[in-house]
Amino acid sequence: MSLPFLTQARAPLTCAVAAVNEYGEQQPISIPAERALTVYVDKRELVTLMTLGAHPELLVLGFLRNQRLVRSVQEVESITVDWEVGAAAVKTRQGISDIEARTAKRVVTTGCGQGSVFGDLMADVDKLVLPAATLMQSQLYGIVNAIRLQESTYKSAGSVHGCALFRGEEMLVFVEDVGRHNAIDTIAGWMWMQASQAMAGDDKVFYTTGRLTSEMVIKSAQMGVPIVVSRSGITQMGHEVAQRLGLCTIGRATNKRFLCYSGADRLQLQPELAGTRLPVAA
Repeated sequence: MSLPFLTQARAPLTCAVAAVNEYGEQQPISIPAERALTVYVDKRELVTLMTLGAHPELLVLGFLRNQRLVRSVQEVESITVDWEVGAAAVKTRQGISDIEARTAKRVVTTGCGQGSVFGDLMADVDKLVLPAATLMQSQLYGIVNAIRLQESTYKSAGSVHGCALFRGEEMLVFVEDVGRHNAIDTIAGWMWMQASQAMAGDDKVFYTTGRLTSEMVIKSAQMGVPIVVSRSGITQMGHEVAQRLGLCTIGRATNKRFLCYSGADRLQLQPELAGTRLPVAA
């Protein structure tokens, strides 16, 4: 069965506004765009996502995947985005069974740009089995450096989250959006649209600029990616879920510094690469 048809309705990522600086001077600046995208599944309104609009079709596909509303990419026939009306129309091949019951319960989340997820957040978590995979400390440093060098909307306009998928130090895809959940959902959709089985999560590392909450950990695990790296930290629930799954979470990853919160057996340490330890102030 073929992959779904997706439109390519990419929207402008920034807009120009005038701001006043600390000297009282007016200056033009760029700020990230933010627009509402209402998702319809088989003509039934499902949810409204606030998004940058970079890859809306992949965002919707990944949203359906990470909310467990569809089990495979082949269940989706097409996703059509029309920015004039701010809508994404999803057509499935055979419908989604019990969609009313499955979307009746909402869980308020810590996510920016999303706000809620459908169903029981922790349902079936213990059924997830992650593949064996490891990451060398040198590869972690390569990932952090690749993000540092990446051209981004954040560098020009700020106020967005970035996520990326790596194979070792090789960046496969980089996505930015107003919320980290949108960014990871877009990557999940992108992975599904790759016909090759090489897009399984076995040898992949997921990177996010945002904090590692339980939702982010669960979504990474659902994508089959066993190692997650963040520029930020981790929450208590995110830590508990990661430990249950045996998922490696690495946070505070900047320059050569990092903290491995869970799954340290997946990280092949090379302490000699960290450089000279700074003296602790008395």
